Amino acid sequence: MFKKIIAKLRGKTTSTPQKPASSSEKKSSEKKDGRPARSRSGNKPSNGNRKPRGERSERSERGGPREGSARGGQQRRGGRNEHSESSRGGARGPQRERGRPARDDTFEHPRSEPVKPAVPVDVPAMDTPFSKLGLCDALAYGVQEKGYTQPTAIQAQSIPLILAGRDVIGSAQTGTGKTAAFALPIIQKLGGHGKLRCLVLEPTRELALQVEEAFQTYAKFTDLQITIIYGGVGYGKQLEDLKRGMDIIAATPGRLLDHLEQRNCSLADIDILVLDEVDRMLDMGFLPDVKRIVQQTPKSRQTLFFTATIPPEIAELAGWALNNPEKVEIGRQRAPAETVSHGFYQVVASQKFDLFELLLKQTDFKSVIVFTRTRMGADRIAQRLKRSGHTAAVMHSDRSQRERVEALQGFKSGEFEMLIATDIAARGLDIAGVSHVVNYDVPENAEDYVHRVGRTGRAQSTGDAFTLVTEDDVRNARSIERYMGVGVERKKIEGFEYIYSALFDENAQPAAPKKTSRLHRGVRR
Repeated sequence: MFKKIIAKLRGKTTSTPQKPASSSEKKSSEKKDGRPARSRSGNKPSNGNRKPRGERSERSERGGPREGSARGGQQRRGGRNEHSESSRGGARGPQRERGRPARDDTFEHPRSEPVKPAVPVDVPAMDTPFSKLGLCDALAYGVQEKGYTQPTAIQAQSIPLILAGRDVIGSAQTGTGKTAAFALPIIQKLGGHGKLRCLVLEPTRELALQVEEAFQTYAKFTDLQITIIYGGVGYGKQLEDLKRGMDIIAATPGRLLDHLEQRNCSLADIDILVLDEVDRMLDMGFLPDVKRIVQQTPKSRQTLFFTATIPPEIAELAGWALNNPEKVEIGRQRAPAETVSHGFYQVVASQKFDLFELLLKQTDFKSVIVFTRTRMGADRIAQRLKRSGHTAAVMHSDRSQRERVEALQGFKSGEFEMLIATDIAARGLDIAGVSHVVNYDVPENAEDYVHRVGRTGRAQSTGDAFTLVTEDDVRNARSIERYMGVGVERKKIEGFEYIYSALFDENAQPAAPKKTSRLHRGVRR
């Protein structure tokens, strides 16, 4: 009898053809949250209502915005067709949603080696504009090594205040040296390795990565430990860094909150809190998350607040988070640097790429950023450039975090001649050595033009900005000129067989908008 029972039990463990599940069985196999469970074979569930990959964000379980996306999934201000950054592959915590691709979750971005303990270096006594701001010889020496001779306006006004321990509201456009304005005095105030004492919050992953790299560069004569925390990548390296002990963290709000909720780190010893690009955090709907993070830091902290604009919502946040702050306001940048030359190349839409290709052939360029209005347009241009023998990388919100990091770093290293990007790359990113910017599509917002062309002519170097203007772009082109307060030369390429267009009539005016009739209380107007 006992042998028969054992035989029956063994028979149950062997593989047998499974019957189709009844409706009640299907319901029981559902997860508590309503998602179908994976079968034991590991196959993905069949669900016609399942969201496509990348649509669900790391923070969606709590109803918060995804990191780098526009509020509510809508287009950002300025009429751009490109959503800001997507949160593709960003799982919430190590327990990633089953059935989701693991590619981005296991990816770790290429990292610089952590800062080694400081070794004795012969740093001469410095008497430079940076040392006169109160920076120690080692930091002034490091800045000089990078080739910076004069502080920018935001640096000259902010550094002494931060060194004095004051809360600061810095209002300035991107590209004005804000990162160094807070990174340099923070490194000096922290001194050496200890606890987690500084947190820098950024709205996007690219900006967080840029800030981490800046801290690593400026802190090379110290033993400070710096890391980056953001979504869309695996948790492994981040957990290792947090357990090892960091002095400075650059983070995006979503992933940092995940770590805090899992008690992987604590903000109880934060001495300096930096809220950077706060206006963009507002646009992306991150302010509730930012407030939750700020509440976990000591009230005795020093708070630094940097933004391009100060609308009422941001002013309210500043009043809540800062203690008797000093204001540093740098005039709004309405025109690119004088080191950038501009040219509008008028062309009919059907000849746009041909003119662009000829322009590249006749240009002695080192590295080029090409801006498009849409993601599809960026992909299409990159494919055509590759067929023409150029090396090109693509950067937009439909690219995974791995692809975006590889594109950016490949472009910086010279692996790619060109970076084809939407406006996601226009703001904040500091890419050295860009010789040319090409606006393949004219931006719909004049301010975006300034941000785009600001990627070249940086750090006292010169650069060129080429903009292709079609019949549909005339109004936007003139809006750019009005915004900057200067006219831009219309240029033609010799030898190119232009198709005639009213574009080439100097006195031609843009077509008036068509009047559309509409019904108002039953009367057509």
